[in-house]
Amino acid sequence: MCGFYGQLRFRDDQFDTEHFSLAMDRLAPRGPDAEGRHQADGLLLGHRRLKVMDLSDASAQPMVDRDLGLAMVFNGAIYNYPELRKDLEAKGYRFHSDGDTEVLLKGFAAWGPQLLPRLNGMFALAIYDQKDKSLFLARDRLGIKPLYLKAEPGGLRFASSLPALLKKGEKPSLSPEGLNYYFNFHAVTPAPHTVLAHIHKLPAGHWRRLGPDGRQEQACWWQPPFEPKPQLSEQDWQDQLELTLRQAVARRNLAAVDVGILLSGGLDSSLITALVSEVHPRVQTFSVGFEGAGGEAGDEFHYSDMIAERFGTQHHRIRVDEDTLLKELLPAIQAMSEPMVSHDCIGFYLLSRHVARHCKVVQSGQGADEVFGGYHWYPPLLDAKDPVACYRQHFFDRSLDEMRQTLQPAWWQGDWAGDFVKSHFALPGATLGIDKALRQDTQIMLVEDPVKRVDNMTMAFGLEARVPFLDHELVELAARMPPHLKVAGEGKYLLRQLGYRLLPKAVIDRPKGYFPVPKLKYIRGQVLELVRDCLSSSQARARGLFNPAYLDALLADPEQALTPLGGNKLWQLASLELWMQAHDL
Repeated sequence: MCGFYGQLRFRDDQFDTEHFSLAMDRLAPRGPDAEGRHQADGLLLGHRRLKVMDLSDASAQPMVDRDLGLAMVFNGAIYNYPELRKDLEAKGYRFHSDGDTEVLLKGFAAWGPQLLPRLNGMFALAIYDQKDKSLFLARDRLGIKPLYLKAEPGGLRFASSLPALLKKGEKPSLSPEGLNYYFNFHAVTPAPHTVLAHIHKLPAGHWRRLGPDGRQEQACWWQPPFEPKPQLSEQDWQDQLELTLRQAVARRNLAAVDVGILLSGGLDSSLITALVSEVHPRVQTFSVGFEGAGGEAGDEFHYSDMIAERFGTQHHRIRVDEDTLLKELLPAIQAMSEPMVSHDCIGFYLLSRHVARHCKVVQSGQGADEVFGGYHWYPPLLDAKDPVACYRQHFFDRSLDEMRQTLQPAWWQGDWAGDFVKSHFALPGATLGIDKALRQDTQIMLVEDPVKRVDNMTMAFGLEARVPFLDHELVELAARMPPHLKVAGEGKYLLRQLGYRLLPKAVIDRPKGYFPVPKLKYIRGQVLELVRDCLSSSQARARGLFNPAYLDALLADPEQALTPLGGNKLWQLASLELWMQAHDL
């Protein structure tokens, strides 16, 4: 796991070395163990390394193979690299390191873009071919690893985080379309968009090639297969699920360092703990909790303790009081590549800081709800006559009328989020309304909210998070499952049946929970003061984003301004403004 940055020039070698140094400093938390640089005709590459697979300098990056004429930077982990290495050795390739990086480089030499479907793992990569001066960029199937792009006259900049692409003192324009997604689509801003007008993302499951003349080609190389659906018994589906999940969890223990587990006490992380504990006794597990507010508890320690005791893990509890929450709130926001509204960002941030003191790699349960139908909006979609309207009713943060009330007229230019959902639901490959929603949430919402959140918060402390529920073989299996076997019994039915085989019944039958941070949902006291000061600051007023009457109404009754997903609308406004101030935008 690492961070990288690059400058590609089409017609000259006029590199911005000052910005290169700034970008590398901003990426340093992603790779605290080493730094590397490579310059060739038309290309400047930088890399910050977190040593996980091969701890030796033989796997340092940028990795350059002068015989093949290739240079590469890579962020991620390839779990099947030992098997791929054997295939390449049979072709005559010889290796000088023991990690996954050199396998990627030689694999690209052997197979070109067809390397990508052979990979099991998470990755963003950039490979430069010195022979034809072309740059190849690619991102993993589920977008677990980020890749941001900024076109400029005569070239392109690319990096593992958005802030790494910002020059000192730069004031980029906000994107009205990006703002629409942020406020209406629960901060899910689909690639290629961001909230900034001139910085984009390579979509998950895509590659892009740029030639020396600036010409580009881009292709989607993976889609989840929701059709056809095999006719299997419920027992057969359960057996396939258990086998595939076991394989996914086992793959993610591949490392030259210890692997821990983020244990919330919910079904998903508890299943991971059960499977890892079968082969690794005394694995380290980590949980975080906050002070309660509004009648809601701020921790789920009862359940995480139950799992830790059941499987004999070396368990760590991290409890966060209000003073610590306030102290760490702004650093957590600064760690975001893009503004996010989920309250549990601060939970992942503080948990990651503690975990990084004990291990470099953790497994986490993100993705199970999107892949196996765990959210409350899926059951109504089983019989919905208008799936788009049904999805919008349950997921969108605001109606169109409230969107007009939220933003000043200059920033309200259309229903981009609604149009996006319509167009995505209309794509071929999924006939049922619920499958259309599951496909969109797997390819878009999952990438732009839970996955991004975990990557940003863990990598703020040089911690690699691995997500077995996003193993592509498991995702492809789930996509072909009959939807009624996913959403039955309040969701994740088949996953729950597996849980009954492996876990205490109390953990499976408990009410669904998240990383609760009640003080960011029921805003009062010191948090309200912080929010009020932020939104009334000179920077916020000069931006002219929010309708003053709407802002005043939220401030007058901040605890009741909740979205259908239970987020606080006032916090959404403040989170965006705090993010922009944190990055001096």
